[in-house]
Amino acid sequence: MIVCGYEIQAGEKKHIKIPVLQAEAMEGICICGKNQGKTLVITAGVHGCEYVGIEAAKRMAEFLEPMELAGNVILIPLVNRCGFFDGRKQVVPEDEKNLNRVFPGKSNGTISERIAYTMEEYIYPCADFLIDLHSGDSNEDLIPLVFYPTKGEKAVNDKALQAAKVLSVPYRVSSQAKNGLYSWAVQKGIPSLLIERGSGGLWSENEVERCMEDMHRIMAFLGIKQGSYEKTSQADIKEAVYEEAVSDGFWYPSITAGKRVCCGEKFGVFEAYADGKRTELCAKFDGVVLYHTTALGVRAGEALAAYGKI
Repeated sequence: MIVCGYEIQAGEKKHIKIPVLQAEAMEGICICGKNQGKTLVITAGVHGCEYVGIEAAKRMAEFLEPMELAGNVILIPLVNRCGFFDGRKQVVPEDEKNLNRVFPGKSNGTISERIAYTMEEYIYPCADFLIDLHSGDSNEDLIPLVFYPTKGEKAVNDKALQAAKVLSVPYRVSSQAKNGLYSWAVQKGIPSLLIERGSGGLWSENEVERCMEDMHRIMAFLGIKQGSYEKTSQADIKEAVYEEAVSDGFWYPSITAGKRVCCGEKFGVFEAYADGKRTELCAKFDGVVLYHTTALGVRAGEALAAYGKI
């Protein structure tokens, strides 16, 4: 396997530097299996305070043994390194941009855009499948779920959906996104998924272990590692509503992640900062709360809550 000019021999594990123009390189761990097979890319830390995926990817890099693999695994536990160490929710500190909204990147753009460019230039070409690990940030309450793509070519979408069905998360949610790390990979022909597990900017041993279990399931599904990957019981959500703040303001939720809501049920009140106008947000259909913001203060355009129809 050759990644960023590094040659990794069969049966070898190697730490590499993934170059980002005019910035510190990303750290990657390449595990080249004893036997040939597919290559799985696992990324985490796109958002610096989403800890379950970061710790799970870090441990996978430590525990995976190349002699047990038929194929390769490339892990990048901290895509947004500064965001992690600075404790900044959702953005890359140097340019205040949400990295998961700037794909495709630019070689001459801001730091976020250059990180996105690096992923597309150096990592996407290596991938047969990509998993991007996320969690509930410090201001988010959410239930475990997987987003699967619907805006790629049919064969790519179908491969991603079949993989999503072997995960242990209770909900799978169709996504029309195109501008994130995983969703842009889909546009480039790579089956990809975004997995969410954990919330509130916290992590636990149980959540990390469950996240690692899902990585093992995907590797078994791809034939990279022996193991079980039978399909699990999941609720499929093909329609979801994503409520956002229309201005800076105050958010008063009356829901919790995982709560079932009925059509017309109030799930929160938004109060505009400028004039104090209060708006009740009510469910447009019977569904389940996927996640919601726990912060009192929200900026214009920030997420308030998401719920889906099962």
